[in-house]
Amino acid sequence: MTFVPTDRGPDTAALTRLACLPHVPLGHYPTPVEELSRFREALGGGPRLLVKRDDAIPFGFGGNKVRKLQYVLAEALAAGADTLVTCGSVQSNHARATIAAARRHGLHPVLVANGAPPDRPTANALLDHLMGAEIHYVPGRADRAPGMAAHAARLRAEGRHPWIIPLGASTPLGAMGYVHAMTELLDQIPAPDVIVHACSSGGTQAGLLAGATLHAIRTRVIGISADDPSGEVSDAIRRTITGMGPLLGLDGDALAAACRIDVRDAFVGEGYGIPTEASQEAQKLA
Repeated sequence: MTFVPTDRGPDTAALTRLACLPHVPLGHYPTPVEELSRFREALGGGPRLLVKRDDAIPFGFGGNKVRKLQYVLAEALAAGADTLVTCGSVQSNHARATIAAARRHGLHPVLVANGAPPDRPTANALLDHLMGAEIHYVPGRADRAPGMAAHAARLRAEGRHPWIIPLGASTPLGAMGYVHAMTELLDQIPAPDVIVHACSSGGTQAGLLAGATLHAIRTRVIGISADDPSGEVSDAIRRTITGMGPLLGLDGDALAAACRIDVRDAFVGEGYGIPTEASQEAQKLA
């Protein structure tokens, strides 16, 4: 089926297919939408500012990865996996959420983490240890994917059934979590003019863009890169949206062409996980 952008309303057929995709419930929804009144006042008024509190998802300490994991975990369980293999930084939120999801469903979690092993694990690294994850450290980000493949091969040789979940669970199937999130948001408030969010692996933005397109709304979705150049992130988002098309009964290339991908990389600062003075000030204002 070819996707043709239209002003005639939502693509109900594609949204129905989304509702039928298998997923494993993690947490409770909808997450609340709250006013950022103090932040708005600090900026001198202007547009109404709202925040959707996906950090408050009551599973694995929340965060956007939980929505995506609901779909990729269902796929892993259907395939008979007994082990989840994923990757991230030493303090990865995605890793923490994936390990929690694995433990909830009786699977063995394996993490390939880039960075030095901490002498005394804290924060997410401590939680990963407390949840009993098998953790392997690699020098850099480029070593993560080969590391996952190597450990998956080892596990198969040992008679296990591993399932690899890429960084951020940002697969076409995982991104469906944020198509659903867009539907959820539109049940709570009128279509916003702009959605601004942090992005890295691109799955969240792919889902939001596809969701906006399927609902035939004109909401702009702006991703603020946490690490990579905007061109690289945009390419990853485009590939993910293209892969989402067939899952929704649509032509993937046409769906991607209908989505306006907008990624900004001017706020990366010194790198991933290193807060800038401006970001710290914004947190105080909010």
